[in-house]
Amino acid sequence: MTGREETGSEDLVAAIESLGARLGEARTAIARRFIGQERVVDLSLAALVCGGHALLVGLPGLGKTRLVDTLATVMGLAPSRIQFTPDLMPSDILGSEVLETAADGARSFRFIPGPVFCQLLMADEINRASPRTQSALLQAMQEREVTIAGQHHRLGPPFHVLATQNPIEQEGTYPLPEAQLDRFLMQIDVPYPTRQTEADILLATTGAAEGQTHEVFTAAELIDAQQLLRRMPVGEGIVEMILDLVRACRPGEPEAPDYIRQSLSWGPGPRAAQALMLGVRAEALINGRLAPSAEDVARLAPPILKHRMSLGFAARARGESLDGLIGRVTEDVTRVGRAA
Repeated sequence: MTGREETGSEDLVAAIESLGARLGEARTAIARRFIGQERVVDLSLAALVCGGHALLVGLPGLGKTRLVDTLATVMGLAPSRIQFTPDLMPSDILGSEVLETAADGARSFRFIPGPVFCQLLMADEINRASPRTQSALLQAMQEREVTIAGQHHRLGPPFHVLATQNPIEQEGTYPLPEAQLDRFLMQIDVPYPTRQTEADILLATTGAAEGQTHEVFTAAELIDAQQLLRRMPVGEGIVEMILDLVRACRPGEPEAPDYIRQSLSWGPGPRAAQALMLGVRAEALINGRLAPSAEDVARLAPPILKHRMSLGFAARARGESLDGLIGRVTEDVTRVGRAA
């Protein structure tokens, strides 16, 4: 190793350690308004640091909206919120062109940006809008731009979508198409709080004043963090584990075990492997480590893979779950990796 390479390596280590400390400060700031649910907070932060989008799935009243609002403050992002309803139109999200008449009588079109032109978009109850309206976000989420009347309009950076969805109330809703689900870096399940956490929530939110938070990052610093994340080293063994895991979850691949072939209709594509490569780095970073481990892959596998997989009819009839299958595949892949 040359002196220059050694210095560069030391600088990278120092930058990663500094970013990890800043993320720890962000977690503390979020906890002042969003009590408990540490895993949900960590995954949400990971999605932002990876530069991706997240789908928050949970019952009403569990604080999903509060979390997104708190994240916007702590991460220094300009937020916007869209309440998805059956009568929502694509132009209500993207914006539209209006015809204006000048004082001299000349007429011209002017583009009025919609709420998607922000840094952190909360898509509340995203599955309540029609597929036509849902598709308005496809280009924005992937290409970070929208096309109106043949004109391209850039978004961000940064630009993130945090969408919410109710897992049980499906009457009058439209399931998200697979193409849109695949654009979410991860699906974050928001469970009921523990008894102690619920007691803390009661005390903190029913008094004369509620806890306040503060800005820890700026939008520019978040972009720098996203670039630094991609420079974090990933061992060859972790890369192989990610590939083994994703490919084993595809029922048509030769690597897929029999129980996957018998249970899944379809599995994750290359975006899942990309998401895991970024996600395990963020997992390590948030937990104060310089490089990801096999445990990080195992912990990130369910939120990154399950919305990219579909159970077959027979598997649903047998009472199988995607979480159970992912856990089984992960265990098998980890065992093989250790044996090698």
